[in-house]
Amino acid sequence: MKTSNQIRQEFIDFFKSKDHTFVPSAPVVPHDDPTLLFTNAGMNQFKDVFLETGKRSYQRAANSQKCIRVSGKHNDLEEVGQDNYHHTYFEMLGNWSFGDYFKEDAIRWAWELLTEVWGIPGERLYATVFGGDEEDGLPADEEAERLWKEVTGINPAHVLRFGKKDNFWEMGETGPCGPCSEIHIDLTPDGSGGKLVNAGSPEVIEIWNLVFIQFNRQSNGKLSLLPAKHVDTGMGFERLVRVLQKVDSNYETDIFKPILERIGEVVGVPFRSANAEQQVAFQVIADHIRMLTFSISDGALPSNEGRGYVLRRILRRAARFGRKLEMHEPFIFKLVPTLVELYGGAFPEIVEKAPYVMDVIRSEEESFNKTLDRGIEIFNDIISELKAKKQSVIPGGEAFKLYDTFGFPVDLTRVMAEEIGFSVDEDGFTVEMEKQRERARKAGKFTLQESEAGDWQVLNPAEETTFVGYETHDLETRIHKYTRRNGHYHLILIETPFYAESGGQVGDRGKIIGDGFELEVLDTQKESDHNVCICRAEGDVTLTGGPVRAVVDMELRKPTTYNHTATHLLHAALREVLGEHVRQAGSLVAPDHLRFDFTHFKKVEPEQLETIERIVNRQIREDYPVRYEYTDFNAAKQRGAMALFGEKYGDVVRVVSIANSPETAPVSLELCGGCHVQQTGQIGPFVIVQESSIASGVRRIEALTGPKAVEYIQRSRDVVQELDQLLNTPAPELTGRVRQMMEQIRGLEKQIQQLQAKEVLSRTDEFLAKAEQYGDINLIVEQFEDQDVNLLKQLGDAIRQKSEQTVGFFVNLLPDGRVNFICAVTDDLIKGRQLKAGDLVKEAAKIAGGGGGGQPHLATAGAKSADKLPEVLQFLKAKLAGAGK
Repeated sequence: MKTSNQIRQEFIDFFKSKDHTFVPSAPVVPHDDPTLLFTNAGMNQFKDVFLETGKRSYQRAANSQKCIRVSGKHNDLEEVGQDNYHHTYFEMLGNWSFGDYFKEDAIRWAWELLTEVWGIPGERLYATVFGGDEEDGLPADEEAERLWKEVTGINPAHVLRFGKKDNFWEMGETGPCGPCSEIHIDLTPDGSGGKLVNAGSPEVIEIWNLVFIQFNRQSNGKLSLLPAKHVDTGMGFERLVRVLQKVDSNYETDIFKPILERIGEVVGVPFRSANAEQQVAFQVIADHIRMLTFSISDGALPSNEGRGYVLRRILRRAARFGRKLEMHEPFIFKLVPTLVELYGGAFPEIVEKAPYVMDVIRSEEESFNKTLDRGIEIFNDIISELKAKKQSVIPGGEAFKLYDTFGFPVDLTRVMAEEIGFSVDEDGFTVEMEKQRERARKAGKFTLQESEAGDWQVLNPAEETTFVGYETHDLETRIHKYTRRNGHYHLILIETPFYAESGGQVGDRGKIIGDGFELEVLDTQKESDHNVCICRAEGDVTLTGGPVRAVVDMELRKPTTYNHTATHLLHAALREVLGEHVRQAGSLVAPDHLRFDFTHFKKVEPEQLETIERIVNRQIREDYPVRYEYTDFNAAKQRGAMALFGEKYGDVVRVVSIANSPETAPVSLELCGGCHVQQTGQIGPFVIVQESSIASGVRRIEALTGPKAVEYIQRSRDVVQELDQLLNTPAPELTGRVRQMMEQIRGLEKQIQQLQAKEVLSRTDEFLAKAEQYGDINLIVEQFEDQDVNLLKQLGDAIRQKSEQTVGFFVNLLPDGRVNFICAVTDDLIKGRQLKAGDLVKEAAKIAGGGGGGQPHLATAGAKSADKLPEVLQFLKAKLAGAGK
């Protein structure tokens, strides 16, 4: 039986024999495509070729692409682990032709590989072709239909026509598209599954899709022929291995069996000995550890935003299924070495990143485990309350509380609910989520949108454009092409000195001056292989194809280079002080400051920060030369050059080294395309201003260099001198003096609280005497301003001890306009009248637009405003009037 690694390699070797270039998988985190959370198809990295905004040095390509599909039309997360073929992570084998071969070779080679190389019986294969579409005015793809019958040995009756839904591929609402031909395999015992093609049956499944890109969908919905025709194919690796290894489930292949066996070892129950529910848990965990390992290796991290939230959902879903295997301690991270053993040969990046991946997963597991069991208890309480009310839908607010307080993603709550026949008000959850979000968006950030090739006005045709900004900052050049977007001119120069934002470094600003016009360059962004200048003009201008002068604003570029070189020195110093596990996880290099994110699992101590700062400043004073060279990627890695997480590099890379001489060991050696100083001495002073946590296992340092660092030092000195004078304390003793004053303040505050408590509690009898009567029930309502809630709870207990048939309701008005409610109920009313403080305060807060609750005898709640206070008191009085005798 062929192994999965052999099958993958045979696919690659087959197409290499057909003159295809093997292209390594792109990262699953697409750093250069803002439209995608994760790479979800092999064609993603060639999107610019199909859009005609980029080129490659080859016309034929093949690879095995790492893909993630977690939600939306491509996958249903709830199915993962429940059936035998849905996955969050999968590989897609693919071959491409960029304006070279077309339908005939694609069809012939697909048949040859499947039937001759892999020996799949031809009689088990079906081919579907596009059957035409009246709305688009497209006839059936008779060419593909004819070729299947002419150049392969397929049974002609197995070539079937289907409509646009199944057999017409489109990149999006606009852009390249075309008919496709899918290859399906009949896995029924007697080969009678012809009627099950495209019927959603697991017995007849699609294994390969051949897309023939020949049209362009215009913005008006019409189709036009592309000048060049392309082939884009995709074959699901897991499904293929299942077919070739002749098993009934993807989880029975050698892709998953070692992972399932390792899970069994960790949890102490072999997969085959587990019950049905436990086997689902095995399969969920086996699937999710693949997704987590590859995404974290490529630079993603668990968080509460975007793709980070997807990772967190997946990891916590796996942890919760671990509970079904009685796993209450972190264990998922222990599966990573098995993944490395399985995939390290094909994807060596996971070998290097394995210790880091394990640390990230373990840290996230530890964090979630602290709240998971308590969250399950709260979930069970919610279910009990709903059952008592004969309801079966978990309110959105309760689902949000599970998310916000206990870290339960809403789909985890949904799964738990569905297991017992309940559902979740997800619309209500979304409303609560939006209320919490309301985060300010970054102002002034320019973004590029994917565009059709026809949007651009070409002034000077050019095969390629060149960045020359390392050497020159002011040059004469010409405009290659331009377009207008959102009131700005977007233009591409044939030779450009403007650096496009990448690698953390912000895009250049400056001016472009032509005959009769002047443009202010506001930003420079990357679009495919081009540096696009985003420009503003005073009024409408006419751009011409004549010479233009392009000038970079060096008042911004120079300090940016100080900060960029400083990040390299900082990276090296962090690894020296904290350890070799430190890796860059992101950065921002701007003119006024730098920000550096790195992998580390605890706070960097002040003494360590001082040491790091001293090392960087010493290397700056040494005035080391900064050298650049272009070399082979593998050679650079062998020399120890650091590469960025998730970055995709070409065969030739730019290496930036900082060393006393070419013969001495470098202080820093990194792959980098950014702009740097010539000597480290140009950076000036380096000052760390903040260290913080931004995600589980990721820390952030913010720092200043050059003139900005001098300004910071001067401001800090001024503050120290002012405090020195105010407190009459020498600078070295200021910290101790401030601590002493804080302790004195805390002591005084405690005395004040004790006096206030004594005064309030001494009025207990006064409050009881003022109680209003509602039948035989006493109601005490008192209003306070900015009082300690714990003190008011003590007052409630005092009233309970001194009275019977009494409800105490205290309103606490806060300085910011918010309000607290504290309610106390005597035991006789709880038992005899079913009046509970938790219920009363919850209903009262709901009227005021807030929430809360608590025990039957004592409870608290809050609201954002006291505007509804009259309605709250009216409710309370009516409630007691109805309960009184």
